[in-house]
Amino acid sequence: MALKGLDIFKLTPKTNCKDCGSPTCMAFAMKVAQGAIAIAKCPHMSVEALAKLSAATEPPMKTIEIGVGECAYKLGGETVMLRHEKTLINKNLYGVLIAAEMQDAAIDALLAETAKVDYERISQRMYVECVLVKCGANAARNIEVAKKALGIGREIILDCADAETAKAVVEATKEAKPVLCGANAANWEAMNAVAKTAGIVLGVSGADLNELHDTVEKLEAAGNKNLILDLGSVSIKDAFANAMEIRRAALKNGDHTFGYPSIVNLAALAPGDMVTQAALASIFTLRYGSIIVMERFGYAEALPLFGLRQNIYTDPQKPMKVAPGIYPMGGANENSVSCITVDFALTYFVVSGEIERSHVPVNLLVPDAGGYSVLTAWAAGKLSASSIAKFIQEFEIESKIKNRTLIMPGKIAVLKGDLESKLPGWKIVVGPSEAIQIVRFLKDFQ
Repeated sequence: MALKGLDIFKLTPKTNCKDCGSPTCMAFAMKVAQGAIAIAKCPHMSVEALAKLSAATEPPMKTIEIGVGECAYKLGGETVMLRHEKTLINKNLYGVLIAAEMQDAAIDALLAETAKVDYERISQRMYVECVLVKCGANAARNIEVAKKALGIGREIILDCADAETAKAVVEATKEAKPVLCGANAANWEAMNAVAKTAGIVLGVSGADLNELHDTVEKLEAAGNKNLILDLGSVSIKDAFANAMEIRRAALKNGDHTFGYPSIVNLAALAPGDMVTQAALASIFTLRYGSIIVMERFGYAEALPLFGLRQNIYTDPQKPMKVAPGIYPMGGANENSVSCITVDFALTYFVVSGEIERSHVPVNLLVPDAGGYSVLTAWAAGKLSASSIAKFIQEFEIESKIKNRTLIMPGKIAVLKGDLESKLPGWKIVVGPSEAIQIVRFLKDFQ
């Protein structure tokens, strides 16, 4: 059972030394109880208290790290079932499947299509993070295909249930820290030895949840807690039920044996059916698929899924903001007109996208509006004539931009008079109310 803040406080030194970063020991204890900071942040806690509290405050789901360098990711570590309860922590990853038995031309085409899916949305890079390599009996071929996958700069997952075959391909790719999937009730000891020797994450499967639970317990007893749970491929119904039951067991029932991230292979659940795979990918994005693998992943699949994932894994307690400043668009210089918008990331990227599409040079001015949309910022007093004038002064806009034309959002046209009084010498122009009108407005204005 999780300890309460007062229980944790009783075990602290009670010196209020602030070495942990909190103002008092009570504040520290409350943060630990909420899962906001680790108990080890207190440098003066006794060994006995640390041991007791570490066990009691251990998160219900472990955070597993895979890959290296730019392909390093964290999975799991979740503390709630649903985003609105608090926030989700580590986003799920998407992957495509290639098999050693496939022809080189088919593999190359699939990897090329996967690598093309790489773009930015609301300041975040959107791309397929993983490639699952389904190994065959030929060790040399497995290694060749695995290295092809590594060639596009993605984390690889090796699907291989034979320990000797797995050992060869892991040895050839261990620098990339691949995930090794294929451990089960029959081979867990041999597969565990391969994974532990290479220092990589081991994927575990079972004929049902009871067998999976037993196998994980054996692996933990053998000293391996660097695991990912395979949701299975018997049926869509079973895979989804497993995802729900595993997460509920870990977070609600405190079953630490099931406190690991998961992987689901949609290519096995709906082979050849990309419509169903895409639909399932959206379901497992919402419900507990830490790594979701499909047969292919082009822009048709990426655009809706990446948008969904970004929405789900955005902290609802923190507004998405861009940094205040001047953003030249379309080759803008000091003689170009200026437009002003807010720092809410979605508003910024929609507005900037429309400005770029117009091919009209514009200096986009972004003040600190609290991360709110235009109307919300205005209603909250975060976007006013005074705040805009203060932004122009603090960022020395007048020394950087000679053109004294400022286009303001049509939704706050009511500020035009105040802005003209606050910014003498500026021509204030009321722009469109909707982003979709920006292109035509700028072309006509030009």
